[in-house]
Amino acid sequence: MKRRVLILCTGNSARSQMAEGLLRQVGGDRYEVHSAGIRPAGVNPLAVEAMGEIGVDISRQRSKSVAEFDGQSFDAVITVCDNAAEQCPSFPGAPRRFRWSLPDPASMQGTVEEKRAASRSVRDRIQMRMREFLSENRGTQKE
Repeated sequence: MKRRVLILCTGNSARSQMAEGLLRQVGGDRYEVHSAGIRPAGVNPLAVEAMGEIGVDISRQRSKSVAEFDGQSFDAVITVCDNAAEQCPSFPGAPRRFRWSLPDPASMQGTVEEKRAASRSVRDRIQMRMREFLSENRGTQKE
């Protein structure tokens, strides 16, 4: 059976979208992956661009509210920002919780190139954390 993972952030616009797309690609058919936000704000085009640079297409993903997942159970809940971690609702089934405190590239000020660089930096940090997550959870697959 697939492990269900929910990735949360404030706006579900960049960090959680990138993490969702990455886990969906590298986790293959072992994971059912969703992302959501406390206050969904639409998918950030620079996040789509940054992920496209590494061959992960998130252009069809949509920004969702955490309320869409009320009452659902997950094996793991990953929060990618402190705000979401503090406001994260409870989910049935006592999921494992992971807290990744990452900066929000969508709130970066500066030139378009500086914003692109911020998106790439966060993407790279998510890749590193996702490798750790997959390594830690290799032996905890559902039967």
